[in-house]
Amino acid sequence: MSSPSKRREMDLMKLMMSDYKVETVNDGMQEFYVHFHGPKDSPYHGGVWKVKVELPDAYPYKSPSIGFVNKIYHPNVDERSGSICLDVINQSWSPMFDLVNVFEVFLPQLLLYPNPSSPMNEEAAALMMRDKATYDQRIKEYCERYAKPEDIGEATGEKSSDEEMSEDEHDSDDEQVAGKADP
Repeated sequence: MSSPSKRREMDLMKLMMSDYKVETVNDGMQEFYVHFHGPKDSPYHGGVWKVKVELPDAYPYKSPSIGFVNKIYHPNVDERSGSICLDVINQSWSPMFDLVNVFEVFLPQLLLYPNPSSPMNEEAAALMMRDKATYDQRIKEYCERYAKPEDIGEATGEKSSDEEMSEDEHDSDDEQVAGKADP
């Protein structure tokens, strides 16, 4: 049992070292969120998604549970739950794979090469097969509406400065209020 635990720890550290922003839940290693950027040369480029990852006790012998938190328009992703339909994770998972594979290979391939014949979002699959240009436009609309860095709490350099300024403003307001309350 200590082997899966060590492997889970090693894989999570490897993911964190690969420039992915990882937010652990309750400082644990079994449930966490990863900020995932849409692949270049795709309509998803520029989008950022928060992806929930749950590692079972038997990981890496059993596959992780992966789901998008913010909305994404894709034939193989359930729009409401964020669950994905991906054979390599759901059926043909191997202990040879690790979390970096999920975010550097499996999810980008899912977005680049959707499988409309096995849809979780039937509307997206039908639109993809019927009108690829409109499908691509819908993806971009979803990216604009639901997958901006601020939608998942990812601070950009500019936003960090604004947040610092607003915190400073709050501090000075608090001091003024405290100053007024003293007399």
